[in-house]
Amino acid sequence: MPAITLTTLQGLKQQGEKIAMLTCYDATFAHACNEAGVEVLLVGDSLGMVLQGHDSTLPVTTAEMAYHVAAVKRGNTDALILADLPFMAYATLEQTMINSAMLMQAGAHMVKLEGALWLADSIRLLAERGVPVCAHLGLTPQAVNVLGGYKVQGRNENQARQMRADAISLEQAGAAMLLLECVPSELAEEITQAVKIPVIGIGAGNATDGQVLVLHDMLGLSITGRTPKFVKNFMSGQTSIQGALSAYVAQVKAATFPGAEHGFSA
Repeated sequence: MPAITLTTLQGLKQQGEKIAMLTCYDATFAHACNEAGVEVLLVGDSLGMVLQGHDSTLPVTTAEMAYHVAAVKRGNTDALILADLPFMAYATLEQTMINSAMLMQAGAHMVKLEGALWLADSIRLLAERGVPVCAHLGLTPQAVNVLGGYKVQGRNENQARQMRADAISLEQAGAAMLLLECVPSELAEEITQAVKIPVIGIGAGNATDGQVLVLHDMLGLSITGRTPKFVKNFMSGQTSIQGALSAYVAQVKAATFPGAEHGFSA
């Protein structure tokens, strides 16, 4: 497939074609995801849990993120590479600039920040300086200690109203993509329709413009033995990892994944 850009993703949203995204942390899986047609590779700070064995994403450093971004870049030919800014790497505007530059120079095409309206100044500053931004709303794992655990967000009307407003405001600030995690399906659909930029969901129902899963989760690999509700094991019925990756892309594109059983109600 031709190289995926933000223009490509914007076109897919306008055409109503779903976007397939997976987390990726190394060159070998980057190549395999390319072969399967995955359009966006998210080098997620989830590596702190699935690769490093931590109980949260908080210990991950920007240097570690840059290492994995560079590894993914070497195996990638077609996909857009999205990289997480890790915990406290964007607490100030100066930190945001320095750490975003590190990830972009390592090979990212876009950075992702977790938060809400308070991100607007950072997003505006990055966009003005040539750094595309994905804003992550809903369950934001870096704030797990404030949220009191990994809980669905936006279930009451006040939260939902605020999340819709934040999404619109962050788009206006210059965000080029939104990611909604563990958000009621109906709310995710409303937000997807309210903004012009692509919206990617994880545990956010089937009406978003695309889907993302953690690579290890969708391959049925877990060191905790716990499987989140929104995860499907795509290795089931497959004889190879490549087959599982292709099945994921096919089901996202066909809008058969996620099913109603993978979403949350208000």
